[in-house]
Amino acid sequence: MNDNFDINNVDRFEKTIDNMIIRFSTVRAGRANASSLDGVVVNYYGVMTPLKQLTTISIPEARQLLIKPFDKSCLSAIEKAIYEASLGYAPNNDGETIRIIIPELTEERRQELTKQIKSMAEESKIALRNIRHDMLGELKNLNLSEDDQKRNEDLLQNNIAKYNKKIDDLVKEKEAELLNI
Repeated sequence: MNDNFDINNVDRFEKTIDNMIIRFSTVRAGRANASSLDGVVVNYYGVMTPLKQLTTISIPEARQLLIKPFDKSCLSAIEKAIYEASLGYAPNNDGETIRIIIPELTEERRQELTKQIKSMAEESKIALRNIRHDMLGELKNLNLSEDDQKRNEDLLQNNIAKYNKKIDDLVKEKEAELLNI
């Protein structure tokens, strides 16, 4: 077998799972989570800058985020960026910091977030299928015997099944978190 191809190389599979976990962390479950602000960018003196580079974000209570900017002159720009991010947050600017009270999730919103999680998971499964397709193409180019080809295809399929199960388990875990009242 060619040394450049390793059917058990799971780096690509792991990156897909890691990416999904990162995306899951942006879906809030009624509790304060600083990572829910990761996508917020602020117009800071004409430069679009990630919020976390301009502030410290803390969680003083279970359902509260406290945003303290390094430069107080950008408070209104930060507040505007949070509104524009459409996160469902209502930032309160006190002149020194911005406080966000995380609203309790309604049953309807919980169901909506669950659908969002399932959609993210399906995108990850599609990514795994694309990886499998690429690896099968690489396998065919190795000119292996039929038995070796079939054995490697089976190993690849077993890896894909294992990672699909991992995705399903992560979805169940996140759903439980979202639906827990």
